Amino acid sequence: MVAQRGRRNGSPGAPTTPGTPGTRGTPGAPASANPRRGAPVPRRASELDTAPTDELPVVAPPAASGAARAIPEAAVARLAVYLRVLSAMAEQGSTTVSSEELSAVAGVNSAKLRKDLSYIGSYGTRGVGYDVAVLVGQIERTLGLTRQHKVAVVGIGNLGHALANYGGFPGRGFPVEALFDIDPDLVGVPVGGVPVSHLDDIPSVCAQRGISIGVVATPPTAAQLVCDRLVAGGVQCILNFAPAVLQVPEHVEVRKVDLAVELQILSFHVARRADGEGDGQAAAPNAGPAEGAVVSS
Repeated sequence: MVAQRGRRNGSPGAPTTPGTPGTRGTPGAPASANPRRGAPVPRRASELDTAPTDELPVVAPPAASGAARAIPEAAVARLAVYLRVLSAMAEQGSTTVSSEELSAVAGVNSAKLRKDLSYIGSYGTRGVGYDVAVLVGQIERTLGLTRQHKVAVVGIGNLGHALANYGGFPGRGFPVEALFDIDPDLVGVPVGGVPVSHLDDIPSVCAQRGISIGVVATPPTAAQLVCDRLVAGGVQCILNFAPAVLQVPEHVEVRKVDLAVELQILSFHVARRADGEGDGQAAAPNAGPAEGAVVSS
């Protein structure tokens, strides 16, 4: 899955503030020179109590407590995996989980898991681990799952039918509230309990129903037109299954899912493993036992 965003304008660099480097001293007095670096400068007795301390390195102030901490996109994807695993654990009655247990089920190493959870301010308790219910709540708030996000699916072919009928979306906060297609035989027909609307009605229907996520499951030739109409209807995020690159405004987020590309990536790994096994078998007759290897008689 690939993330795509509209083009961003480059942010100008922060203006520099002119200043004079050096140590702080008594106003109006020239800096004292001393041939030995770091040697104390003698002061009069009257200055000892009022003289300022030596300058300390500047430390950036901490971010405001209300500011959102930046989280890498790869970590966001893993947080969604952790949430799925934790939800299953909660259903089974688990109340605490260690980083080793959670990382093993999620398929990551424990160090990476602890780093990911530190982004959301969860560090666990030594010897106890993480409270499952608390961690679920923290991840849900971070992923914006404390409220529902209404979804529209455009293109009610085989994939669109499957998405419209999938019962797992509403339970996770993504109810499918609108369906669109250009086929007159489909318009007005309910799919998954939601009647199909015409493509021309995308902007008005999305605006009326408060759709925030649009799913594009159309042929590539229609994908950009559909995208433009979704944006016109106030949709802020688009999940694109069409094999096309969508042009979107800066405020719109796009996630691209190209199943053919994913299969090609898997094909690459299969081919590499097959080549590796072939090379190993070809080298085996000429290779003697490795140093330290145990050879059975």
